[in-house]
Amino acid sequence: MEGEPTDRSGPTSPGSGCCAAGSVSSPSEGAGTIDSPGLPAVVDRAAFQAELDRLRAREKAHTREGDAIAAARRRLPMVEVDAGTPLIGPDGPTTLLDAFEGRRQLIAYYFMWYPGRPAAEQCEGCTWCNTQVGELSYLHSRDITYAVFCQGPYDESRRYRDFMDWRMPWYSAQDSLDTLLVGRRSGMMHLVCYVRDGDRVFETYWTTLRGVEEMDYSYALMDLTVYGRQETQEDSPPGWPQPRRVDDDSSLRTGGRPIAQWPRLEAGRSDDLTVRP
Repeated sequence: MEGEPTDRSGPTSPGSGCCAAGSVSSPSEGAGTIDSPGLPAVVDRAAFQAELDRLRAREKAHTREGDAIAAARRRLPMVEVDAGTPLIGPDGPTTLLDAFEGRRQLIAYYFMWYPGRPAAEQCEGCTWCNTQVGELSYLHSRDITYAVFCQGPYDESRRYRDFMDWRMPWYSAQDSLDTLLVGRRSGMMHLVCYVRDGDRVFETYWTTLRGVEEMDYSYALMDLTVYGRQETQEDSPPGWPQPRRVDDDSSLRTGGRPIAQWPRLEAGRSDDLTVRP
């Protein structure tokens, strides 16, 4: 919706016209003050709403620009991909075309994998993103299948999927990465969109790195809060808590594991990838 705050690309830049901590005019009598560091200036309701309205204008502009970018995305050309490209699924060898499950479109997440390593050492970013892919019926209602194409062996990675209690279709694309990710670097997260015309398959869009944040409602909600993502790369006022670092994986790990693994362990699920949980 147009009025919703949707800017997930980062914090407000300095000097943008939106208030920073301590930059708002003095609160009116009776509004009160807070001297604790790491909190915004205290103002009355009218002053707060005035600043929020100024920000809202930027949010609406951001939404409209996002709509324009999406419209341009729908007008991109496409490139044909071999529909018979082999994958490994729950019933053994299958194909890219089969992964559509009969639907017109397919979104494939290329999951990074570290063969032979325990669950705790698997990709925290891919785990973060796919943990947030729960209800698939809305995609299905638009004739879209969502599936994970793991870049590692099927059996080992499927056990990870079961440990995480995910429900999305899961395939190994390990032996077909040179075909499916041509011109891109394997061993990285990728989100790729396909459409089919009968038995022919075409790639229509792909993204990586921060582009996969489209999957991430947790970051979107964090960005609405006063402290944001609490990561050191964010442009936040002095004194704002930033305990998470992107460059040492602490933004997506706790206690040496991807964050989302802990509730599974607490629920008694086995993270042994050598046997089925």
